[in-house]
Amino acid sequence: MVETLTGEGSRLELFRGELTGYCYRVLGSGFEAEDAVQETLLRAWRSFDRYDERRASLRTWLYRIATNICLDMLRSPQRRALAMDLSRAADAGQGIGEPASERSLVHPVPDGLVLPMDGDPEELAVRRETIRLAFVAALQHLPPRQRVVLILRDVLRWKTEEVANLLETTAASVNSALQRARSTIRAVDVVPGEPFRPSDPAQRELLARYCAAFERHDIAALVALLHEDATMSMPPFTWWLRGRDQIRRALLDPEASCAGARLVPAAANGSPAFWQTRPGPDGVHAPFGLVLLDVFGGLIGGITTYLDTDRLIPLFGAPVDSSQPTRMLPSHR
Repeated sequence: MVETLTGEGSRLELFRGELTGYCYRVLGSGFEAEDAVQETLLRAWRSFDRYDERRASLRTWLYRIATNICLDMLRSPQRRALAMDLSRAADAGQGIGEPASERSLVHPVPDGLVLPMDGDPEELAVRRETIRLAFVAALQHLPPRQRVVLILRDVLRWKTEEVANLLETTAASVNSALQRARSTIRAVDVVPGEPFRPSDPAQRELLARYCAAFERHDIAALVALLHEDATMSMPPFTWWLRGRDQIRRALLDPEASCAGARLVPAAANGSPAFWQTRPGPDGVHAPFGLVLLDVFGGLIGGITTYLDTDRLIPLFGAPVDSSQPTRMLPSHR
């Protein structure tokens, strides 16, 4: 494993975070991004004796390897999407159906894998915005090479000549792909939202009110914090709801009650995020889902609850509830 290497391996490891962020935007899955980066670093280490710094910087060389791996992984014609792109809005009270295939949905990613710990606040805000679920889902509308060009040019701020060198093509080809990609992204109905801003008092207050209403199981207060056309979805199912009334009906359903549940802060996709935990028969809370919120205009515009906790916990780590000293269980549903 590259993590245990010294020398060249240590130099390569310095790029793991930014490469993971790049691969996540390209692939739309935190799981696949980790696999792609691990393979990138392994290939680079094995061929490090053939690396020529006169031809490309170490960073460019690694991005070239990562890009080729991602393009190979994207040979399937199926693109990842949000539930809202895959089915029509349901009515509360209907069954949620069968889980979608693993390849059909955008998956979340921990902030710690893809965002720098420090740096320019404005640059960090851009990085947070470009790993939001809605933006990553919009990227999946692009053909793979256009996706790569848009991410490198508009997100990572590479120069045209650098992208052309990486893709072994011309600057004119890069500019053409970029214009087509921008046009497609403008036509996609991207879900509005703001990245998580810990220093924003208005956002902090909104999230505190949301968590308090949720944990009191105060449905009226919770729904009052939603936009009129807010959405709620629960991957890996393609079932989703639109509108306050539909969400209110779903939250009042006694068979799907969240009474007794808690919200534990998490760090995912540069967005407000929480683990939802629920008490088991012994009273010990265990993870039920990973909740990501879309916040804009002082209200909640979208609630996405990922239910596949058994897969997410190895990637994110188990939630730690400071109000409960008892150890967390792996999951229960």
